Amino acid sequence: MAKKVVKKLSKESNPRILIVTPEITYLPDGMGNMSNQLSAKAGGLADVSASLVSALYELGADVHVALPHYRKMFHVDIGDFINDELLIYKRKLPEDRIHLAEDRIFYYQDRVYTNTEAVDLKVALAFQREIINNIIPTVKPDLIHCNDWMTGLIPAEARTLGIPSLFTFHNIHTVKATLEHIEDSGIDAAEFWSNLFFNEPPFNYEESRENNPVDFLCSGLFSSHFINTVSPAFLREIVNGQHDFVPSNIQSEVSSKFHANCATGILNSPDSSLNPATDSHLIENYEPNTHTKGKETHKNHLQERLGLEINPKAPLFFWPSRLDPVQKGCQLIADLLFQIIDRYWSEGIQVCFVANGVYQNVFHDIANSHDLNHRIAVCNFDETLSHQAFAASDFMLMPSLFEPCGLPQMTATIYGSLPIVRNTGGLHDSISHLNIETQTGNGFRFDNYDIGGLSWAIDQAMDFYKLNAKTKTENIERIMIESLERFNHTVTAQGYIDIYQKMLHRPLVQEKFNRSGVKNV
Repeated sequence: MAKKVVKKLSKESNPRILIVTPEITYLPDGMGNMSNQLSAKAGGLADVSASLVSALYELGADVHVALPHYRKMFHVDIGDFINDELLIYKRKLPEDRIHLAEDRIFYYQDRVYTNTEAVDLKVALAFQREIINNIIPTVKPDLIHCNDWMTGLIPAEARTLGIPSLFTFHNIHTVKATLEHIEDSGIDAAEFWSNLFFNEPPFNYEESRENNPVDFLCSGLFSSHFINTVSPAFLREIVNGQHDFVPSNIQSEVSSKFHANCATGILNSPDSSLNPATDSHLIENYEPNTHTKGKETHKNHLQERLGLEINPKAPLFFWPSRLDPVQKGCQLIADLLFQIIDRYWSEGIQVCFVANGVYQNVFHDIANSHDLNHRIAVCNFDETLSHQAFAASDFMLMPSLFEPCGLPQMTATIYGSLPIVRNTGGLHDSISHLNIETQTGNGFRFDNYDIGGLSWAIDQAMDFYKLNAKTKTENIERIMIESLERFNHTVTAQGYIDIYQKMLHRPLVQEKFNRSGVKNV
């Protein structure tokens, strides 16, 4: 196997990158004496931010990270605090690359997002105030990389300062606030107000200050020099207006950046710990060339643990994502579940759900009402159980209506569980339909978001399952090897390094223009 050549940022002109994120799970050794204490996670952004920082650091980049000081989520013993506010071990060393934004509102947060807009807005404003007033002047970055709406004001300040900024958006959520509200939080928006995106085109500062709300996500898209989504296909879908849930102003801003060659998609990758060869959650580790025995062991263990019928030959389907009918398509499998169990009854088909969400009771009802608890298992999410289900399962279900990126489908291929996915967003970019003759593909992909499409893909998976053992083993081994090479932090980080280099070699336009193309005075 040829060794992959990784491009690094040159030491001669190594730019200082400041990554600003509301979420992170870990930082690599050597990035500060608190690196093993940090953990603040609400979703995929945390994993991506952490993996990007780690991979960039390992590639030799002068990378810094800024995030809120979520004291309660950083798992530090109370004995380490002074006056319930400052950490004994938090020392501002010159080489310190971790920059914690300090504000009392962060201290008692037990989750990143509260789902209360007023509180989330207050957290976002405090975070951005500290970034703008303290952290940017301290770090003096050559480039700022922001993530999602909670950092949406920072690119406007960066543009005013002449610092190129990249804005990554992992989802479409946004909030709005007036300039008056923003300034009351301690941010001097008067100096960069003309780089923000308002509800209505602003006539002047005074006219807009109290009555024309600023859209945080749109401001990040509008004022940044470059943007990216977390998969190329999702970017194209937004530009082409394929999703009704994307507001017209966001679609317009993304399209403008795209047509100006200032937008791209970079596929996320799973955490490096998600590898059956090293996964500490597994009862037996395995590699591509030993996957048959490893998966058999885990299937038997999972069947015993969940009360499923003990049958090593039973095709096992696994649902790992939250049971959300708006995005994840769980209603499709609910409408189809009894039919599929009946269709493949003689093959011993089993379905395992390790996920929380509003549809959990629906699957419990299906299993109970048809006496199918030996074929259908419905469990609350549990980290260890989820890892073991990836290892035990033959197929993974992810029939999403839309998917900005998605990580479970990539994780599944690494563990030798073949994904059944809808052809959308990151699922399109990561999963292609399996072709036995050409030895290509890594799962089963369907187009139409309906039970017919999903049913067809499940039939395709079962056709594969009925093939001879040699053919199945060869294909799964190939898929696992290819996935480890393709879905990893180094590949993702290299995509961001390429953007950074492109941005840093592109002259900045210092003049500021409004949305009508008129130069601001």
